[in-house]
Amino acid sequence: MEEKDIVRALAALAHDLRLRVFRMLVVTGPEGLTPGAIAAQLDVPNATLSFHLKELMNAGLVTQERDGRTLIYRAAYEQMNAVLGFLTENCCQGQPCLSPGADSCRC
Repeated sequence: MEEKDIVRALAALAHDLRLRVFRMLVVTGPEGLTPGAIAAQLDVPNATLSFHLKELMNAGLVTQERDGRTLIYRAAYEQMNAVLGFLTENCCQGQPCLSPGADSCRC
């Protein structure tokens, strides 16, 4: 993953509403959510949500699928994992830092 892609992804997540939308989609899993469901849960206007979903899609963090007349948004887990991998690839001087059963870096 190129640095410019990482910057775009991090910039997209650097807004409180986009971060909440993305986390909601991550928790929801592969079934995804409709814009109406997201807007209702977060109590935001549809136009506002549409703008922020577009920003997340441009960053590659969210995918959109049309199912008839309905749009379904899902977290792009591969992109999310690539961003996390980029951020941690030099952790602990390049050595594996998580021992089996550990939940945080031991550095």
